[in-house]
Amino acid sequence: MASILDEYEDSQNIRQSAQQHSRLSSTNIGITHSGFVNARLEEEKPIFNKQRIDFTPPEKINHLAVCNNQLCMSLGKDTLLRIDLAKPDQPNQTELGRKDDSKVHRLFLDPTGSHLLISLNTSECLYLNRNTQKVRSLSRWRGHLIESVGWNKLLGNETSTGPILVGTSQGIIFEAEISANEGSLFNTNPDQYFRQVHSVEEDGKPAPVCCLEVERGLENKYFIIATTRKRLFQFVGKVAEGSEQQGFSSIFNQNQDLLPSFQEFPVNMGHSEITFYTPKLRTSPKAFAWMMGNGVLYGQLDYVRPDSLLSDVQVWEYTPDIDLNQNKPISIVLTQFHFLLLLHDRVKAICTLNGQVVYEDLFPDKFGSLKKMIKDPVGGLVWIYTERAVFRYHIQRESRDVWQMYMSMNKFDLAKEYCRDRPECMDMVLAKEAEHCFQNKRYLESAMCYAQTQNYFEEIALKFIEAKQEEALKEFLLKKLNNLKPSERTQITLLVTWLAELYLNRLGQLESDGNSVIFKETRDEFRKFLGSSKHRDCLYNNRSTIYDLLASHGNVDDMVYFSVVMQDYERVISHYCQHDEYSAALDVLSKHCDEKLFYKFSPVLMQHIPKNVVDAWIQMGKRLDPKKLIPALMNYSQMGSTQQINETIRYMEFCVYELMVTEEAIHNYLLSLYAKYKPDSLLWYLEQAGTHASEIHYDLKYALRLCAEHGYRQACVLVYRIMELYEEAVDLALEVMVNIYVDLAKSCADLPEDDEELRKKLWLKIAKHVVQKEEDVKKAMNCLSSCNLLKIEDILPFFPDFVTIDHFKEAICLSLEEYNQHIEELKQEMEEATESAKRIREDIQEMRNKYGVVDSQEKCAACDFPLLNRPFYLFLCGHMFHNDCLLQEVTPHLSAFKQNRLEDLHKKLAATMQSSKSRHRPAPKDEGDTSSLGKATAGTSREQIKSDIDDIVASECVYCGELMIKSIDKPFIDPQKFEEEKSSWL
Repeated sequence: MASILDEYEDSQNIRQSAQQHSRLSSTNIGITHSGFVNARLEEEKPIFNKQRIDFTPPEKINHLAVCNNQLCMSLGKDTLLRIDLAKPDQPNQTELGRKDDSKVHRLFLDPTGSHLLISLNTSECLYLNRNTQKVRSLSRWRGHLIESVGWNKLLGNETSTGPILVGTSQGIIFEAEISANEGSLFNTNPDQYFRQVHSVEEDGKPAPVCCLEVERGLENKYFIIATTRKRLFQFVGKVAEGSEQQGFSSIFNQNQDLLPSFQEFPVNMGHSEITFYTPKLRTSPKAFAWMMGNGVLYGQLDYVRPDSLLSDVQVWEYTPDIDLNQNKPISIVLTQFHFLLLLHDRVKAICTLNGQVVYEDLFPDKFGSLKKMIKDPVGGLVWIYTERAVFRYHIQRESRDVWQMYMSMNKFDLAKEYCRDRPECMDMVLAKEAEHCFQNKRYLESAMCYAQTQNYFEEIALKFIEAKQEEALKEFLLKKLNNLKPSERTQITLLVTWLAELYLNRLGQLESDGNSVIFKETRDEFRKFLGSSKHRDCLYNNRSTIYDLLASHGNVDDMVYFSVVMQDYERVISHYCQHDEYSAALDVLSKHCDEKLFYKFSPVLMQHIPKNVVDAWIQMGKRLDPKKLIPALMNYSQMGSTQQINETIRYMEFCVYELMVTEEAIHNYLLSLYAKYKPDSLLWYLEQAGTHASEIHYDLKYALRLCAEHGYRQACVLVYRIMELYEEAVDLALEVMVNIYVDLAKSCADLPEDDEELRKKLWLKIAKHVVQKEEDVKKAMNCLSSCNLLKIEDILPFFPDFVTIDHFKEAICLSLEEYNQHIEELKQEMEEATESAKRIREDIQEMRNKYGVVDSQEKCAACDFPLLNRPFYLFLCGHMFHNDCLLQEVTPHLSAFKQNRLEDLHKKLAATMQSSKSRHRPAPKDEGDTSSLGKATAGTSREQIKSDIDDIVASECVYCGELMIKSIDKPFIDPQKFEEEKSSWL
């Protein structure tokens, strides 16, 4: 047998299906032109794609059931074929083993695909489990023709069905349970129990139970739906938690005292069928469709309603081509947006949204009449069979055209939900929604929708302008602006400028109307727009245009706010200054700490709020350059009030004493302020500024001229003293006949410590002033005690002739005593010098007679070679050196001067040695006397040179003298030769 699913035969109806599928075309919608171009690169596949299974049944197909990828079909009289659709190559064929004339009436397959019920026309029922080959009879069910089964989706599994409901042709509803286990020794039947729970009627007579459905809602509430040929019954009740295994009897018992809820329709076509749509596996159904005599009743399932499960129900009446006598519908299947009706020769698909037939598929006569249509709730495939063929439908992208239907019904939210991944469709929906809102005068909503479309911007803007809807236009522009990309600078600039104009018009209108609440809300919205970080670059680049707009509307407050947002603080401060809001201007300055703005606006602010300005300067500290603030300070210190002057001095003092500014201009300016307004601080400043010119940061000449102009003589004396003009300082101090100035002159006279002549001269001036100007002999005598350079004889010429000796008798006596003492000190020094000279002569004589003994084995302390081989030196410490060895040891420790001197002496010594050799040659007789004289002179010179060399080289032992001590901190290797020495060791 060939596989059911491996290969497919012809696709004869695909072209017809595709043509019928496109009945709802966008050309009939009538929406505004969109900027999208809807280009389809290939023909879309139809929603309902029919495929015939490549399968030729060996016998006629009587019935077929599909669920959970398990397909079961009844063939001929006694054959049952089972196929696992996941393994289509492994079909399983089972014989029912019936020898009588019984035929299969119906097949029922549970949701798991494990339990198959086979209803026979002889009022018997058989059971077959997926895992067995044995068909078992349900003895308790005998005598009842089974028409429907309500499976238990909650408790059903592969081995047990759990409590289920069974409907019969006599209108009786039974509750039963089937187990695949063999059972006990005495009970081998698979049916655990079979009991009646309810019965239904039509027109007072029992009616067959065509369909049964059991669904569980919230809070253990169960809904049971049962249909007959004309009626749809609902049973609602709760099952105690944990007692679900006990079955559904309690639900029917709860409705026993009341008539069951049902809906009835008048036409009876002999049978009915109900189908459900479940969006996801293992969830509850969301919609239903009931095929009955009057048409198809379809709607939603609402599990929240207390008394009824059905909601939003409506009836689709059969089209005229459906004759209940000749061509009545056979089966129905419900999908998400359609229900499919099976007629004897065709299939019709009706959209549940608008009730239109959107698909019709005609089957050829060669396959025979259509028998049944089944939908696999797990796989989602729809199966149709005839006696000789099996077909199946793939439902693909069923929702792709749903948006058009919702849009035509003005259900725009649902339309947008079903075209999110199709921007061209979304644009059409938004355009239609915008037009709908505009026609209904919901302008703001219309603007929001229009802004999301690709419709022409100019048309939409003109539309709102003609309708005089500026608020809607503003919302449209805002939404458009937010949708623009940063690269679209021109469009952004246009929209930003236009929106600013609209906001300003609106604010002006609200202000004139006096509507303060809406005015405040609109202003806040406008300021939020101006401060938007997304459009900051555009606003900054076009700020001059925005300023012009704000100025043309006279909106000063918002202009200030915009300036702050743009960080254009200069404009903000200028505005505050123009409106005499100097404190606010200073607050902006202090907050943003812009040095350039401080320099620019400080003159104006200093004129009105000097203390606050100086406080701000002090807070800025070193970030401000005091020199750049001097023009403003000088301007108002000359023509300003006392407060401005005091604040100027306070800031200058802060710069000098706190910031330690050394700029000469700052110190000169502070000096001038002190001279003009605080003379008491002038002298203190000069004293603490320093006493040497190198310590001074102000101009000494400027300070001297300033103090002289204002008559501050003491200050002038201090400046002279710093300039080291001591004579001028003393002369100026002595011009005033005040004791304090005489003391000042005395302090100046002692300053030239290194120049005794000048000191004496200055003190003579002071003494002359005291004697001649003050005529005070006692003070003159005090001058002698203050300066040890003055003697009584130096000041005697200053006294007048009438002064008697009695006035300075004491001073003369004291002077004579000092001379006497000095003479005695000189005598003592002479005696000590004579004694010292005598001892030195004795030491010299002793040294002449001193000698040392050198053994023949002695070696040089430097080279360790025998000492007597070459000329050598012997030191009192016992160290002995060769002449050249000592020279080599001593030379590195000599200063550069002594090294040069030693080199010169060696050159001279070599020259004398050369000249002496030449004199040893025979000479003429007349030159004999002259030669003798030359020898004596050369010998004397050579001995002197040797003596000078000895003084340099052998003045002390190189190992015991000062040279060794001084070389302690020197490295053993010369740093300049370290690398060379280091490489020699490698």
